[in-house]
Amino acid sequence: MGIVAMNSVRALDTKLVQLTLSGDQAAFEELVERYQSRLFALTRHYTRNAVEIEDIVQDTFLKAYRRLDSFDHRSSFYTWIYRIATNTILDVLKRRGRSPVQPVEDPELVGDASPVECPTPSAQLEAQEITDITHEVLEHLPDIFRCVLVMREFNDMAYQEIADTLGISIGTVESRLFRARARFKDKLLSLYPEFGEC
Repeated sequence: MGIVAMNSVRALDTKLVQLTLSGDQAAFEELVERYQSRLFALTRHYTRNAVEIEDIVQDTFLKAYRRLDSFDHRSSFYTWIYRIATNTILDVLKRRGRSPVQPVEDPELVGDASPVECPTPSAQLEAQEITDITHEVLEHLPDIFRCVLVMREFNDMAYQEIADTLGISIGTVESRLFRARARFKDKLLSLYPEFGEC
């Protein structure tokens, strides 16, 4: 996305926030429509439970609505609401007693395969196996490492965006990502030593 496009997205978000604060409910509904699919995609990386996913996204928008007057426009609206969603997800995981997370592939992304290319059943099986292994390894990582990996590798967020979302410095983001990748690799090799032979 170019700088001009990013600025126009930001300007529209700012306008929608201002309209919502002045009592325009339709403006907030538009914000929900603009960002709900991205928040659903984020949440699906942490749980398979459809009801839980829906509750988390709904709770995120409810919190955002209640705190809208605290949005200071220093970061983008998406970064701000992403931070709320991340905190909501982590709260749910803590309430669960830190039971293993069961992330899944985003069905919207998986379903985006080109209709021309039909992967063979063995290729589909292999891709599914890699996805399952990746998510199994992610389940073993502490929340702070899983969080930065999901943001960077699954959501392709820039370091500054991750830093803004988590309220940490870029140096901390880099450090956590380095440690997260090292832990991911160690756990992968301990669970599946055959990957070390590649």
